[in-house]
Amino acid sequence: MLEKVNSPEDLKELSIDDKKVLAKEIRELLITTVSNNGGHLASNLGVVELTIALHSVFNTPEDKIIWDVGHQTYVHKILTGRKDKINTLRKMDGLAGFPKTAESIYDSFDTGHSSTSISVALGMARARDIKGKDNKIVAVIGDRGINWWNGIRSIK
Repeated sequence: MLEKVNSPEDLKELSIDDKKVLAKEIRELLITTVSNNGGHLASNLGVVELTIALHSVFNTPEDKIIWDVGHQTYVHKILTGRKDKINTLRKMDGLAGFPKTAESIYDSFDTGHSSTSISVALGMARARDIKGKDNKIVAVIGDRGINWWNGIRSIK
């Protein structure tokens, strides 16, 4: 099924059963990629169906998806035309481990461990309204709070 998906538009043609097969294939690709390259496995395994649903429902890149935690975007990269380069993830001159606007029109905002999705989405929505447009802006809230709290505890 993964071979049939080269952009979010391709997802709109798939049945629910096809999307279940796609999710399984994406998980296998994630495990292989992160095993070879390092990276964030659990957070990406946890957003497979969410990312498929977001790109199935919204009209990206016109609609903007703002990721709170950039390391959750490997699935997003796979579904937005970068699956053939996923083996270069986190390697020199390869795909970034986080969204990069210079890398793809589907990456709406450069982020990493930032917890800024709500404020960025509000700013983008305000700019959209000023321009008189009606595209959607989606903020995906991630797992940053737990990592932040653990980081603070380790500093003390």
